[in-house]
Formats: sequence, structure tokens, C-alpha cells
Amino acid sequence: MIDPAADAPSLPGEWPAHPDLSLALNRMGSFDWDLDTGLMHMDGGALAVFETDPDEYDGRPENLERRVPAGEAVRLDAVVAQALKDGSTRYGAYFRVRTRDGGLRWTHTQGFIRRDGSGRPRRIIGIVRDATDELAESAGHREVDTERRRRTSVVESTTAALAHARTVRDVIEVLKDPDGLENLGAASVVVGLLEAGRIHLVADGPQGSFVPGTRHTRVDEDYPMSEVVRTLVPRFIESPEEFAASYPVLWPHITHLGVTAAAYLPLIAHARPIGAVGLLYRDKGGFTPDERNVLVALGSSIAQSLQRAVLFEQEHDLAEGLQQAMLPRRIPDVPGAQVAVRYRAARRGRDIGGDWYDVIPLPGGRLGAVIGDVQGHDTHAAAVMGQLRIVLRAYAAEGHDPATVMARASVFLSELDTDRFATCTYMEVDPATGVVQAVRAGHVDPLLRDADGGCRRLPVRGALPLGLSAEFGALDYPVDVLELGPGQTLVLYTDGLVERPGADLDEGMRWLTGAVRDGPADPRLLADRLCEAVDGRGGDDDVAILLLRLRGGPAPQAGGGFRQHVAQNDPEALCSARHAIRGTVRAWGGRERSDEIELVAGELITNALLHTDGGAVVTLRMPTAHRRRLRVEVEDRSSALPRRRDAGTADLSGRGLLLVDRLADAWGVESRGSGKCVWCEFALPGPAGADRRTRRTAGPAAPGTGPALRSGPGRARGPHRPAPPDRRTERPPYAARAARRPPTAAAPRPEGRARRTPPV
Repeated sequence: MIDPAADAPSLPGEWPAHPDLSLALNRMGSFDWDLDTGLMHMDGGALAVFETDPDEYDGRPENLERRVPAGEAVRLDAVVAQALKDGSTRYGAYFRVRTRDGGLRWTHTQGFIRRDGSGRPRRIIGIVRDATDELAESAGHREVDTERRRRTSVVESTTAALAHARTVRDVIEVLKDPDGLENLGAASVVVGLLEAGRIHLVADGPQGSFVPGTRHTRVDEDYPMSEVVRTLVPRFIESPEEFAASYPVLWPHITHLGVTAAAYLPLIAHARPIGAVGLLYRDKGGFTPDERNVLVALGSSIAQSLQRAVLFEQEHDLAEGLQQAMLPRRIPDVPGAQVAVRYRAARRGRDIGGDWYDVIPLPGGRLGAVIGDVQGHDTHAAAVMGQLRIVLRAYAAEGHDPATVMARASVFLSELDTDRFATCTYMEVDPATGVVQAVRAGHVDPLLRDADGGCRRLPVRGALPLGLSAEFGALDYPVDVLELGPGQTLVLYTDGLVERPGADLDEGMRWLTGAVRDGPADPRLLADRLCEAVDGRGGDDDVAILLLRLRGGPAPQAGGGFRQHVAQNDPEALCSARHAIRGTVRAWGGRERSDEIELVAGELITNALLHTDGGAVVTLRMPTAHRRRLRVEVEDRSSALPRRRDAGTADLSGRGLLLVDRLADAWGVESRGSGKCVWCEFALPGPAGADRRTRRTAGPAAPGTGPALRSGPGRARGPHRPAPPDRRTERPPYAARAARRPPTAAAPRPEGRARRTPPV
């Protein structure tokens, strides 16, 4: 402030007073600016307004730059330039000047522009005055209010944007947005979070501003962030000199950034510090009380947002860890097939759910592929999912057929203390044959990608979801037998991949079909492509994906085969096994004899289930690939050998072994250490059209078999096959009787007679 009583000259006796005296008494001064030479004459009153001594001013406006903040100078130059450009004769503007004590004071200037005959501006004659008192009730005050509203608007918009930030990275992106804090004049933002007594720098300002060794700093070190976290008091730095004096360790590393002022604010949430934020300015020389209040309020908003983000990330990490613990840690290698699995959490809402996948190794080189989704998106859904996954794996590993596995899993889920249900698809895949047994419990249909890139929906008969089927007594899960060819890929997924807000399921299925068709053939690359699409669009549901692709052809190699356990008390097990046997035989090129083989295998399995105390294990294999003979073995735990008898016309049973003898090319019984095995062989059509009824009467047994008798109609009964060196050959009693059976028991089939398949 100017002291008029001290600076004004003594009042003269004459009247009226001189104009210079009038200006000085009213804290005004005049100037005359020659635009041609650039010199500006300022009288004593004008210099007093700028608090500049006459010997400090040499007539050039540049000498006043230290009294006018850079931002105010830019704004004032813009007003003058506009007036000169648009032909105006007058202009006026309010601006702030810096006093000797470092404060800011409002000033007003107005000028008259004198132009020559051509309209070119030559001189500006005007006055400058102290507007501190005037501004309170003048247009300048309204200008201040406008500036305050602008800052408030920036704070409100930044706070609104922070409300949508979920992660720490989201908060930092909001703060670095050009439409955000930089509207307050800040050139860059630095953010540090307090972690275990150290400040972790998560946003390090503009490019090239990172100071080595400051990524993690202690709270007691001599850095501005450490100070505000330690004292919980904002730190406003108003000049480079102050910065250099206060923080001599940091200042040499940032001098090239041109920082002239800085504001460091503690981030306090729930009455404790969580970090600090720093705003760096290039063209600023101080902070008004209003600016300080705005920044402090903004710091509080940033602190609340960062606290929410930190808690969200902690919860996300916990949820992700729980989810990963519930999913398989590794996927087994599958000979002859490629398997890829992926899981993506929801991007909105809780990042934990009940989606899961599993790949279960099964006997005989088969595998079980599972995809499922438990209702809900919370820890309870994840817990139920973990239990259900383990139960499905246990039931499948016991050797139950797919329908039984699903039925038992549904009963298990209904007996849990939960009201959740689950959708699921379970497929038992034999990579050696390409045979797939599929069961679907309320789940979305899988897709099948062909070797040529075509993709189609794979309709699989469905039933009620797990849990609901047991509750409503609908545990009959139909089994579809499919044939997977070489290069074909099964695509299993949960509904989060195809369900989108505002779109129906068919639209999502069309999108997925196109994405699979246009994607890479490699399952891993295709899975990554689908996950990228999920990450790009976000969503309210998590996603699980399981892809399985056959590498080679479905024809088995020597020694390859199909094996399945058939439980005794499972009504659907026999039906499922017969379907699988038929599919396997057809996949091996034996379509012409698939009905016969299915019937014979069914009779042998039925005998084992009816006449023993346990289940049966059925195995199909090709002992030697070049001979094209398919071998069916049915094992049980009973040592009692089967007895063939002649059934009367009124008998309801006793014809099973007659069917076996009539349809098989060779059959017999052999003892095993834990029971017996009834086997039969069928000649399959060769690649060159070989006779499918070629009979094998002698020769070595299949690897790993014991002594047995081969029998069949219309062919000589050769000697027993030699036993392995370490086993004793012993002719079973039944074999001896079978060798002496009367001809009427199994009459030879006339040549050329059409094969008849008895009703199943």
C-alpha cells in the first residue's frame, strides 16, 4: 500500500491544485508509451503504484516484469494487443502487481490509443491506479468472483472425475488430464503413497523429471513430500530461491524443469496420512489465500479418492487370489490334443465370481473338460464353486459316466447349505478316437471350430442346472456322443463372454462365432484374442474359457483305446457306455459293425452287472493297427466264470452268450488277479476293402492278456494261446465246455447271409 500522507507534497496555497498533485493524492499515476521506440514514460505516481524507485526504471516496460506476475502480464498484453488490432481507441483492465513484501495487490490501468492518419497506433497515453479498495465494490470484484468460480468449477469437475476412478492408476490419470488440475496453472503433478513408513512415488511428473533414488523415500528424509506427510501441513513454495534453500538435495535435479513455484499437500484419510501430492508451476510466483484454500480442499478430495482406490485394489488382490486358489493351478498335458484355459474377472462390480474351468485326467488317456458358473458374484459363490469343482473332479476320477457325474454333483450341491445353483457343461474326450460324450446342465451351448476355420454352434441336449435338477427330481441328464475330427476345436465358455448389456444372447453368440472363425487356429492364441475382446469392453460378469483342439486324426494307434467304468447302481451308466462304444467304433472306421459291437458289449456289461457284486470296466482297443481287429474287454471283480445255457422258448434270459458267440469273430474268458475278463474280437474293414469277417484262429494273444479260448461259429477251434513266460497256462472249465458244445448251440452263418442286428 502507498502511504499518501508520507509521499504526497505539501499543499500549496494556490487553488486549484496541480493535476500531478491530484493524481498522487488518489494513488494514481500517468504514463506515455511511444509504440515506435518502445519507451514508456511514467511519472512518480505511476512508479509509486508499482512500488518502483525512479532510479530503478530506465523507461523500458521490461523493467516492470519483476512486479507483474507472468500470468497477469500475459493477460494484460492480450487486452492491449486486442485493442490495437481491432481499431479501438481505449482499453482498460484489472491486474495484480507484486509488492515489495511479496504480496499481490489489485491495480487498474486504462489507456487512450493515438493513431496517425492511416489508423496505425503510435502512442498510448493513460493512467494506472491502485484498485485495492475499489475492487471490493466494482467490476474488478466481479472479475475476481469469476476467477474463483473458474477454480471452483475445476475442483468440482476434478472431484466428479475422481468419483469414477476405481484404481490408483485411474486417480493419477484424472490428475494428469489436461482438462483437470492444469487448468489451475500447474505444469505437472507428482503423487506419492505411504507404504510401510516409506513414500512410494506412483506419479513422477513430466517426462525426464524423475530423480534417481526417489522412487521410495523415507518419511524422515529432506524432501517436500516427506515433510508434509510428517507434519500434515501443506507446503507452498513461492520462488525458485525458496525451493533451493528449503530442499537443496532435490532442487539441483529439477532446475531444468523451470519450476518457479510448487504446492505440496498431505493426503489425509480417516485422520491418518496416506501420501502426498505435489503441484509444480512454471509461471507462478505465489499463492493467494483463495488459491491455497482451493488447493487444500482439492487435496482432501484426492485423498478420499486414493483411499478408495487403495482399498479397492487390496480387495481386488484378495478376490483374485481367492479365485485363483479355487481354479486349477496347472492344466495337465494331453497327448494328441492342445488345451488352453483362461479366466477374466469382471471389470465392474465385485471382481470375484463363480466361473470355473477344469481339465481332469481319466484312465485310458481320456480327459474330462469342465466349464461352469455358480450363481452370484461374491465370496460365497467362489466358495461354492471351489467345492463343486472338487466334487466333479472326484466323481469323474472314480470312473462314472458323464451323466452320473452331473447327477451326483447336482445332489451334492442341493445338499449344501446354500441357495445357489450352477450351470455346467461336462465333456469326456478320448483324444485317441475323437469320441466326445457331452452333458449340459443349463449352460450355454459350446462352439465347434472346424479345421478349415469354419465355426458353428454345437447343440447339446440340456437339463436343469446343478442343484435345481436334484431339487425337482429331474436327475436324468442326456448324453450326446460327438466325433471330434483332427484339427477341430471345442470352444467352452461361460455366459459372460456372450452376454452384453442391452444385447440379447443370440447377438452375443453371433459375435463369438465370428470371433472364433476369424481368430487364429492355435488355441492359446485364440484364447488370448477372446480375452483381449473381454478386457476391451469390460462387463459385469466374469468369464472362463476352455479350448480343446485335436492335433492328429481320430484313428487309434496300436495299443490305443477306449476305457470306461460302469457302476452297478447307476441306471444311466449302461446307456451312456453303449453310446460311447458306438461312437468310438464309428470313429475308428467300423461304422458297418458298430451296432453289433455295441450289442455284444452291452450284453457282456449287463452280465457283469447282474451276476457280480460290483461294476464293470469296458475297454475297446486295437491291439495291432495293421490287422484292423477291434477287441472288446469287460472286466469285473468276480472270479466265477460265465455259464452258457440253452434257454427255452419261454425263458426271459440265457441268450446273452449266444448273441456274443453269434456276432463276434472270436471270444473267450481269461482270469485276472482281481477277477476275470470276458473278451471278444471283431474284424474291421481294412483300408483296401479287406474281408471284414476274417477270422483269427491262432496266434499270439493281445499284449497283457492271460490264457483264453477263442470261439466262434463255423470255424475251427485252435489250441490255447501260449501264456506269457511268467504265467501258468490253465484251461478254464468253461472253455473246455465251450469247445465241446453241440453244433446247434451256434450254427454257422451261411455265406452271403445279411447280418441281422437283434433289437436292443
